[in-house]
Amino acid sequence: MSYYDQILIKKASLDDENLKERLLQSFPERDFYENGKELHITQIVGRFLGSYYDENDYFLQLHDLYKSNQFHVLSEELNKVISPERLQAIQSIHSINQKENGLSANRFVAFLEGAKLIPSHQNPSLHRHIRKSLIATLTLFEKQHQDGFSHPEFRRVFVDLMKWTWNHLDPWLAETQFEIKMPGVVWYGEATTSQQYFLLYLVELGCDVLYFHPEGIDSFQEIDPNGDFMEKRRLPATAKLEAFPIEKPERRSTVAYRATKEMDTVLHHEGSQLFKPWQLRSYAPKSVTLKTTYDELFLIAKEKAFIRPNFKVDNGSVHIPSLFAKVMGVSENKKEYWNRLQDISEMKSTVMIRQFPFTQETRANQKFHYQHALNQEGVLDPEIMMQGNWWQYKHLPNETQKAIGQAISRMCNNPKLLPEGNESEEEIKLYLFSQTTNIPEEFVHLIQTFDYSQEVPKVVLYNTEMNGTLSRSDAAVLHLLNEFGIDIILYNPPGHQCIERFIDSNQFDIHWLEEMAYRQDFKEPSVFRKLFKSIKL
Repeated sequence: MSYYDQILIKKASLDDENLKERLLQSFPERDFYENGKELHITQIVGRFLGSYYDENDYFLQLHDLYKSNQFHVLSEELNKVISPERLQAIQSIHSINQKENGLSANRFVAFLEGAKLIPSHQNPSLHRHIRKSLIATLTLFEKQHQDGFSHPEFRRVFVDLMKWTWNHLDPWLAETQFEIKMPGVVWYGEATTSQQYFLLYLVELGCDVLYFHPEGIDSFQEIDPNGDFMEKRRLPATAKLEAFPIEKPERRSTVAYRATKEMDTVLHHEGSQLFKPWQLRSYAPKSVTLKTTYDELFLIAKEKAFIRPNFKVDNGSVHIPSLFAKVMGVSENKKEYWNRLQDISEMKSTVMIRQFPFTQETRANQKFHYQHALNQEGVLDPEIMMQGNWWQYKHLPNETQKAIGQAISRMCNNPKLLPEGNESEEEIKLYLFSQTTNIPEEFVHLIQTFDYSQEVPKVVLYNTEMNGTLSRSDAAVLHLLNEFGIDIILYNPPGHQCIERFIDSNQFDIHWLEEMAYRQDFKEPSVFRKLFKSIKL
């Protein structure tokens, strides 16, 4: 049995031309190896974001890693089981941590050692290295969170680290000659906070760790933005996140297909401002509500999303500059007022609302569905929502369903709806969730036909108060549509409060015109105007 003063780890460069071959090599076959008083090894770790021009080649390489038997595809085999006895022991250590207002990383590991909650190894060098690596991982969490080990997220991360250490790391190390090769791990798709820290724990130990996401989503962006722990490599294209290729992909792409993909990537990348139809379908739409003057409102309304100021595409999200405005009163220049209103209401992908309320308030108690859709951080999880038998959007494409779920999650996590009476923030979140998980079909159509870089759909509301009163459930749906990036323009000729009763007026522009009109019916376009527009079309 070999004994080492310390184990020193060097990370291989992802620019190595022979990286594929290096992955299958043992430590002695790699550079930097030294087996003396100190053990020097080279590990390969990296985040591979995106795909190749030929998606088939990408998935074939993932399959080859799986079939090599040198890598554990941990994202596919993660064991979440923990015995009640071990969980109780872990909870006991966590209770000590709470009483002490946060232990140091060293003391934390000492308590774990005393309770035999860390696997032991017959080789003292590796035994010591395991504990040193765990201390480094806990220290990283402490640096990343202002409250350190008192942070509410720590308990879940701590329990998961211990759970997966026993379920995976312990059996792997029992079968490993660590001087020759540490376990290799592949993670495919997004990773939760707990999963990120476990993967970084494996990196600290010296394991080869490879993170892949064909859509280019980087789960480690917050915890390791500069790639200090895991180097980042952006691949030239993106592909849909499909199931991990356990079976060998059979489909082959043609030369023309690969050339087209490469040309698309060159011409239609995120920063090019040349977007193909539906290129951003898989991205998460996020609204950037613009602050405009009254005249600018009608100029920007005509512009496509990618032309508008502050349009941005990055990290799997598309930031859509949108309008949310209320027009109080009418202009002295009536012709200009009606021309503008009629122009904007006749635009493509516009829903015109002239009767209120336009939604039906959901009275059913949705608390059970709401609570069961929360993730470990207490935030609504779109994936869990989409799997619920109560989810009303299952007929839509998966990308659209996910985008709606993400918008509902963001809206409920940061609600703009004003409380009624003594209503708590949690009750507001539950109300928003209840009212927006089954919105009217005409708004679903707007969302489904929204190509995020192109024409921005609009909801134009004309409320004289003779045609009904805007309700709180109406405001909740408008809140969601605004979160999604859809333009909302509300006309109120009498200059009365309506949406302000439900949504803080700081969340939208208010434009005051010269006159108040108390019985101003909507003026239909003239026959000549309709004829002119039909000829123009």
